[in-house]
Amino acid sequence: MTIKLVIGGCTLSVISAYAPQVGLDEEAKKRFYEDLDEVVRGIPNTEKIVIGGDFNGHIGATASGFDDVHGGFGFGERNGGGTSLLDFAKAFELVIANSCFPKKENHLVTFRSPVAKTQIDYFLLRRGDRGLFKDCKVIPSENLTTQHKLLVLDLKIKRDRRKKMISDRPRIKWGGLTPALSREMGEELMGMGAWSGSGDADIMWNKAASCIREVASKMLGVSRGKFGGHKGDWWWNGEVLGKVEAKKAAYTKLAEC
Repeated sequence: MTIKLVIGGCTLSVISAYAPQVGLDEEAKKRFYEDLDEVVRGIPNTEKIVIGGDFNGHIGATASGFDDVHGGFGFGERNGGGTSLLDFAKAFELVIANSCFPKKENHLVTFRSPVAKTQIDYFLLRRGDRGLFKDCKVIPSENLTTQHKLLVLDLKIKRDRRKKMISDRPRIKWGGLTPALSREMGEELMGMGAWSGSGDADIMWNKAASCIREVASKMLGVSRGKFGGHKGDWWWNGEVLGKVEAKKAAYTKLAEC
């Protein structure tokens, strides 16, 4: 199963996998990895990948020839299922997240029964996204089933902060519009025939908008295009400025007490 998450400007494909159990024929295991290969190949390189699941294999406590995909902090002895997983990760330049952090045994063992304790559940991510995951460990006190333990992966994805665009275009000083000017503008627009016309709606709209901009520019004036703080606000005047300065002075005096 695959789901896509869009976080900020990042697209994350999350894949859930379940490998054939130990004891099944090699053909079933081969089909599993062929199907998983097809899913991963269908994901664009620009997208992040998180593969999580029960792979029914032991990758072993050390990297031993798989340093590029095994972080060196595994559990137990490697078996055939673990080697298949490591080969798959190497082919797609993935890294096994829960082998990248030194942990106590309780935080490595994902499967525990009265007769065995093993590590068979894993998270895999692109090697180039190694900086995204900050931790990966088992929560011993939480069970998903009777024998499987909860494996948690901590990811940190930065959201793109879009910078506010500040336009340098000259703008009409709409802040200076008063009821009296509104009536005067309305009379002039009526004389220009801004509201008259028929036919295409776009043509009528463009004509009205053009007339409004022309009259408003003449009556209200046009700014130079630079952001001028409070200057465009009708309420920002000398009286308000004086009160703001008095407030600052009072606060400074209070802080000195």
